Amino acid sequence: MRRVLFICTGNYYRSRFAEAVFNHAATARNLNIRAFSRGLATWLVYGEALISANTVEALAKMQIPLTHTGERPVQLSEEDLNSADLVIALKEKEHRPMMETQFPAWSDKIVYWHVHDIDFAEPALALPEIHEKVSLLLETLTIKNMEEMAKNA
Repeated sequence: MRRVLFICTGNYYRSRFAEAVFNHAATARNLNIRAFSRGLATWLVYGEALISANTVEALAKMQIPLTHTGERPVQLSEEDLNSADLVIALKEKEHRPMMETQFPAWSDKIVYWHVHDIDFAEPALALPEIHEKVSLLLETLTIKNMEEMAKNA
């Protein structure tokens, strides 16, 4: 099974939302790919709830169960990066410097999106943007999956 890794700062809000939306849709499409998420600075959410209330609320409105995301924030490791087929950080301006510090060999090997955190964009704007980007990604992966199946037929 292929794996997509979503990275944000705390693994509390944006990356967990992306993971849940991706896994829900991939399961519905019967794709052989799943997402997981990690954070670059999970200590920043220490003592907070295990997942953002904004994420929980948005997923509930979309009828996506929390079972499609991890149970708690998890700090990014080299093993996580090595185990992923595709790595996406949610905001380049925020995450590239953190990647360059923590995982310099990876900073130019991942895809960067440009989705603002809650300090720059309300969840009502950021979460639909993530949903749209995940949907486009899944559409691309579905087409690639169909092409691979056709080659192997």
